[in-house]
Amino acid sequence: MEGSCSHGLNSGSVPFSGVSALAAIAALPVAYAVVWATLRTRFARHVVAAPTGERWSTETTPSLGGVGIVAGILAGVGLCLAVGVIHGSWELFGILVGCLILFTAGLVDDLRTLSPPVKIGAQLAAAAVVLSTGLKVQLVSNPVLGVAIALAWLVGMTNAFNLLDNMDGLAATLAAIGAFAFAIDAVTQHPNDLVLVLSLAVGFACVGFLPFNLRLHGPALIFMGDSGSQVLGFALAAIGLAGSWKIAGATVTSLFLPILILAVPILDTTLVTVIRLLEGRPVTKGGRDHASHRLVYSGLSEKRAVVFLAVISIVLAATSLAYQVADDPRITLVGVLVTFALLVQFAGFLSDVERGPRDALTGGPPILRGFVVHRRRLAEVLVDFALITASFTVAYLLLVNGSGTPYQRHMYLVILPVLLSARYVCFILFGLYRGVSRYAGARDALSVVGAVVLSELIAYAVIALTQPWGDFPRTVFVLDALIATGLIGLSRFWERAVVRGLQSLRDRGEQQKTLIVGAGRAGRSLLRELRETPGVRVVGFVDDDPRLRRRRIQGAAVLGGATEIERVLERAHPDTVLVTIPNAPRDRLDVIVAACETAHVPCRFVRRETDLDPRVVLGAVAK
Repeated sequence: MEGSCSHGLNSGSVPFSGVSALAAIAALPVAYAVVWATLRTRFARHVVAAPTGERWSTETTPSLGGVGIVAGILAGVGLCLAVGVIHGSWELFGILVGCLILFTAGLVDDLRTLSPPVKIGAQLAAAAVVLSTGLKVQLVSNPVLGVAIALAWLVGMTNAFNLLDNMDGLAATLAAIGAFAFAIDAVTQHPNDLVLVLSLAVGFACVGFLPFNLRLHGPALIFMGDSGSQVLGFALAAIGLAGSWKIAGATVTSLFLPILILAVPILDTTLVTVIRLLEGRPVTKGGRDHASHRLVYSGLSEKRAVVFLAVISIVLAATSLAYQVADDPRITLVGVLVTFALLVQFAGFLSDVERGPRDALTGGPPILRGFVVHRRRLAEVLVDFALITASFTVAYLLLVNGSGTPYQRHMYLVILPVLLSARYVCFILFGLYRGVSRYAGARDALSVVGAVVLSELIAYAVIALTQPWGDFPRTVFVLDALIATGLIGLSRFWERAVVRGLQSLRDRGEQQKTLIVGAGRAGRSLLRELRETPGVRVVGFVDDDPRLRRRRIQGAAVLGGATEIERVLERAHPDTVLVTIPNAPRDRLDVIVAACETAHVPCRFVRRETDLDPRVVLGAVAK
């Protein structure tokens, strides 16, 4: 290192070459040697992880792997500095100092557990050091917002890898894949010696650590601990920040690069966070509910689960790099479709996997079967892609002359992938892929409106912060929201409104006509159940509430009260009567039963009770 520190990332650096690569590879043998030596120290017997509910490890294991990882990163970067591959810069030192802050905090946490606020404080301090060097998201024109996004990205990815370190070899494998993907981008699309050196150093440090953590036979000899997982997450987040996100005026496809490279940790963290919040559990409290655990519950072994997630990570990283090489918004558009369709399928499969003991599983892995079972969800994702594209295209064409000016057409291709991404994310958050369309109701309609409006606002904000509007009509977003709400809503209700209607007309003469007495909660629940029962058609309700007279409840008419039961039976000609109000006054029920006997219509009482006492349910069998 010569002279004072430079602010530029490439200032004074020499062209990257094979010698440079050999210098960064020094991280591998150093990491391997330090981990090997650490295992043979007395210190390793004191800093250990006891078996907990977060892993299936049954042995007390040293947690000092982070020492080897950090030593490897420092060795790789240090050798590159020594041979002049890169020269010192404030950005480089900021990233390294941030890593050392988290390494120290993680080591203390491994020794004696730190509280979540203290850990977050250390992460914020490390991020502040990096941001003080001028590193920020320059894709965003607003400097304050750029710093805020960078801060959230650094802290978020640090915690993502901290949560991801829940299975032997998982965090180090995915970190190595992400690091090498960033290195490829730094050579091919966004030339940056600093990013290249850091990426290779992180990747090779992980490779040097893996033989001790992911073994073909037997459990891990050492864990990386918080001192390693936090450093890896922070380093990769900083690399993404210093790469494509630092380039002012870069294309929107650059925005997807770090997100897709690190998509698996992001997906895992999102899945765990949402599930734990829904279950009322602290997000920071560990458990066996990660993507890797759910893959094991589905039938994979632990090592195969790691390989499976690694393959997904490689495919996503290759996809993101392909966007950069092609530099074609149309390819990005198709890629967004394929990526989100598969991620929605994968997330849906994982969320449906029941958590349970490993030894309770039998048979082969049902992953492919799970994808087949959720083919309706895949069809919905594909249909949504067509509808979102059609909606935005129609809105665009209605507001421009002909096909628009060259810049308007350019903006159309830039906005559409962003809109697709925002819409898919919001659809997932609002639960539009959780249910089945034939059960759609008013709540689902509100979810469609909310998801469309929120995704429209997100897409507008992303474009406003990254692209000049020029002559592009911004009212396209308002018109698109209106059209998309109608199209998406129609797609969610088409089965109930069309298919079931045609089926009802076709089978009307063959169905058993049922009259429900009682339009309360039990009656409405029974109506929904009977509508999903082949060969049954509900002809209406009988209810004494005067406010319900001549009204329809979920499409079924209230034909009259209990005192009018004879007239209702004569008019509706039901094949059976189901009474859902068994606790009603006796005289009222006698009138209904007598009328059914006179009309020769079977009358049955529907009683739904929950009794948690097995002696009541099983009787003598429970002895």
